[in-house]
Amino acid sequence: MVAESELNTGLLLFIPYRALENRVFAALAEAGFDDFTPAQARVLQRVGPNGTRLTDLAEQAQVTKQTAGFLVDQLEKAGYVRRMPDPTDKRARLVCLAERARAAQPVAAAVIAEIEKEWEAHLGKRRMTQLRQALTMLREITDPYA
Repeated sequence: MVAESELNTGLLLFIPYRALENRVFAALAEAGFDDFTPAQARVLQRVGPNGTRLTDLAEQAQVTKQTAGFLVDQLEKAGYVRRMPDPTDKRARLVCLAERARAAQPVAAAVIAEIEKEWEAHLGKRRMTQLRQALTMLREITDPYA
């Protein structure tokens, strides 16, 4: 096993995220939302409240437009998204959240809130606040979509 001092920061950020993601997927599956994959979820998470163009979803999910299109097709068949005309460009279409996705959101949000409470209990309120502040600051230089 690798000593904790040898783990790079990226891996130290990924390990808790992976644990959170696993618990969210388990809760979603238990609530009947067991018909999408992590790859589909990564695209689904990037659909904005007013819809998002497929090219933007592909870019944000860091997949090809063809891959994003395939994933959106699957999500549409399962009832999580729908395609709508883009009111700002008659040639474009928006991928929008459908009712099934909206119904899954509170399940995921509740699990995330529970996990964050556990993390705060483990780290303490001050450290949890510092962690969130540090990650928010890192987002300024790492997230081009912020």
